[in-house]
Amino acid sequence: MNHLNLEEIKQKVFQNIDSNRNKYIEISKKILNNPESGYREYKTAKTVTDELSRIGIPYEDKIALTGVKAILEGPNPGPTIAIIGELDSNIVKAHPYSDKNTGAAHACGHNIQIGIMLAIANAIKSSNVMQHLFGKIIFIAVPAEEYIEIEYRNQLRESGSIEFLVGKSEFVKLGEFDDIDIAMMTHTAGKQKGIKFEVGGTFNGMIAKLISFKGVASHAGSAPYLGVNALYASNIALSAINAQRETFREEDTIRIHPIITRGGEAVSAIPDDVGIETFIRGKTIDAIISASKKVDRSIKAGALAMGGSVDINTIPGFLPLHNNDLLQEIYLNNLDKIVKPSEIKQRGHETGSSDMGDLSNLIPIIHPFVSVATGKGHGLDYLIEDYELAIADSSKSMAGTVIDLMYNNGIKGKEVKEKFNPVLTKKEYLSLLRSFSKIENYSEGS
Repeated sequence: MNHLNLEEIKQKVFQNIDSNRNKYIEISKKILNNPESGYREYKTAKTVTDELSRIGIPYEDKIALTGVKAILEGPNPGPTIAIIGELDSNIVKAHPYSDKNTGAAHACGHNIQIGIMLAIANAIKSSNVMQHLFGKIIFIAVPAEEYIEIEYRNQLRESGSIEFLVGKSEFVKLGEFDDIDIAMMTHTAGKQKGIKFEVGGTFNGMIAKLISFKGVASHAGSAPYLGVNALYASNIALSAINAQRETFREEDTIRIHPIITRGGEAVSAIPDDVGIETFIRGKTIDAIISASKKVDRSIKAGALAMGGSVDINTIPGFLPLHNNDLLQEIYLNNLDKIVKPSEIKQRGHETGSSDMGDLSNLIPIIHPFVSVATGKGHGLDYLIEDYELAIADSSKSMAGTVIDLMYNNGIKGKEVKEKFNPVLTKKEYLSLLRSFSKIENYSEGS
């Protein structure tokens, strides 16, 4: 075996990525044109498994309904690194690439993540460099990152098909991250003048609530006084939640954004069944719990005021996200050679959320962004404009990081793993999520 040094390994892999970039751009566009929301990503998963089969990497599929996990293992023991791509889309009916039947649309760029993951898998496998590296690489196509269609997913939960409404939590529960030391994923972001990549930063965590106000139906014209208006109860609750906003500390970055999912059956009848879904986001777990209690009080106030009742179903969501500093330093050393240092931006705190946050509490992760899109994230105008940057440069920066972690007996990978202090063990993590889950019924006098 001819020994290759670190830079020779990287150049072989990078050349392969450049030579095959159009193939993975086309795969990303294929997924764009066939969007599927969480726990429904059957066509997208098949696109992944078809390409893994062609590359020649063994895989397991149908994990948490639609997830895929492939293992590329070399002859030398060492750290285990995961490259992650998310299978799911949003629901944005007016998006130009939406599914006309389901409203599913890739308004967050997850199709790019799958293209990156497969480009790296192909480059490392077909370049025959694993013999020079130590450890193994796991490619994970995970379902259901977007926290949407809560009622549908709750039905899956009640039927026993899943326990958690998001894919990475379900993967953790199933043990699919038990063998992984380090994980990384590149997400898309909106274009900014002079900026190609964004790194670092933190995200809010969140929990969700399914709320059902119950009243009494009656003729809205001739006998409204015989009814109990569940819609008005929900309006009072929403007003009470809004009145709470001045009690939230700025440093906790609380975000609460409810929607009414059911508003009544007919305009001629007093609404007796009104549904609300809401997220409660915050920078820390304690802040989320505190805000959740205030929301619950506000919801109960609406039911009490109108003389109705309410069911509050609280469901675990995401934990706050933290990028690993040492892993990010290794990543930046690669990114600096692909784009200019001036084209890299350090992110601050983001008030959105991701289930990569859950992983960041268990293992070291990075979650960089590539600035390639126009429009607003999750909006009807969110479109990838620079596929070359999105696929080729993102793939090279992560592939180079993986090679650094696995070269020379995997010393750097072992160092990242050994210096990481997990916030939670797997057992503690699952216990925490389950502690968030509760159903409460409230009516006057209860």
